[in-house]
Amino acid sequence: MQYIGSEVTPASRAESRARNAPETASSGYAWYVAVVLMLCYTASFVDRQILSLLVGPIKQDLKISDTLVGLLQGFSFALFYAAMGLPLGRVADAANRRSLISICIAFWSLFTAACAGARSYATLFLARMGVGIGEAGLNPAAFSILSDYFSKERLGAALSVFYIGQMLGSSLALVVGGTVVQSVTSRPEATVPILGVIASWRLTFLILGLPGLVLALLALTMREPVRRSLARTAAGSTRLSLAESAAEIGRRWQSVLGISLGFAFQAACNYGFSAWVPTYFLRVHGWTIGETGRALGFLILPFGCAGLYFGGWLSERWQKGGRIDAPLRVAIPCAVGIVLILAPAMLMPSAALSLALIGVGYFFLVLPMGTSAAALQSIVPNQVRAQVGALYLFILNLGGLTLGPLLPGVFADYVFRDPKSIGAGLAITLAVFGALLFVTISATRRPYREHYQRMHPGA
Repeated sequence: MQYIGSEVTPASRAESRARNAPETASSGYAWYVAVVLMLCYTASFVDRQILSLLVGPIKQDLKISDTLVGLLQGFSFALFYAAMGLPLGRVADAANRRSLISICIAFWSLFTAACAGARSYATLFLARMGVGIGEAGLNPAAFSILSDYFSKERLGAALSVFYIGQMLGSSLALVVGGTVVQSVTSRPEATVPILGVIASWRLTFLILGLPGLVLALLALTMREPVRRSLARTAAGSTRLSLAESAAEIGRRWQSVLGISLGFAFQAACNYGFSAWVPTYFLRVHGWTIGETGRALGFLILPFGCAGLYFGGWLSERWQKGGRIDAPLRVAIPCAVGIVLILAPAMLMPSAALSLALIGVGYFFLVLPMGTSAAALQSIVPNQVRAQVGALYLFILNLGGLTLGPLLPGVFADYVFRDPKSIGAGLAITLAVFGALLFVTISATRRPYREHYQRMHPGA
């Protein structure tokens, strides 16, 4: 396979850089696109995270266990979020990515609102599946769009800005969502048009889901960028069949698999923490939903944004210094911070000590979130960037989003047999997956360097 702009001679290297680098005049617009995509990701995380504040009312209303709640927060969403990302990634590599993102936002927003009408565990489970289907199209398309607006050196920083949406979404879900939940659940029932009298916790899904339809319109203000770094077949075509796309990914399977598995372990820590840390403060320290949401939200936002910024800055600095595996190197301090700081935070005797360690630990937890996606985008041609991003998310979410929220509840239900042991279950989950992240990424750095140099011979 020939790569358009592959760097064979000094002249072709200069031509490649001119052709593939984003235009300076549009750099401000490129950051506008990054911010719009960040806002889209923010909305997705608000809809995803809000469930963690509704564990108590949902358990009481539907009469379910912590294990079933863990499945509701993880598996119901992850199953279709992971599976639908693959075909939607293929669509993103062949069609208009901006339009796909807009449609997906409208889809997941409607299903978030539909959670309000779920009358049983099964129907709520299905509604959460619908949220997962809609959100599956955002990240692969966003990865691909940003890789066309930013150079490979700056892509890690741009994707870190995109991932700030997770921090904003998580914080808004905790701060605003916590306030909304406490307000609407102060009375057992609420009356709304069409649905009639419903349990008040259901109203939260309507309040936070329907505004996403406005964001679907905002996504349409982005311009679809020119696709860069295209692969060309032996026949001279830039269209790759499904088999040719799979072959491109297969040539880099060690890097794709290593990065995907490694960050599945990081995601298990992230999603497990997000799913259960509010419940930890409610059960162990006796806080209210409003207190928990505000404390965690105001803590996660600054430390999370700082960690994402520092991770993107560190990757860019290392890469400019000649360390081509820089996007992966950022995961090493992340793993150490999870094991030595964030996991012990769940075992502290006081809420103040837990919060102090959570802030620092969360900074390390999010360091490589933007750079991990950038690592994959840098070693594949344009026509498979969304697909490899979808495959990465498939492995990451099928493992991380399923096991992360599930295991702490399993430990509480079947190992410790005590609801107040949720902190210990979460600590074990964080420590184990943090260690696995360290081992997997350390082993992946060598094949990644080989694949990067093959894609960028002059690097």
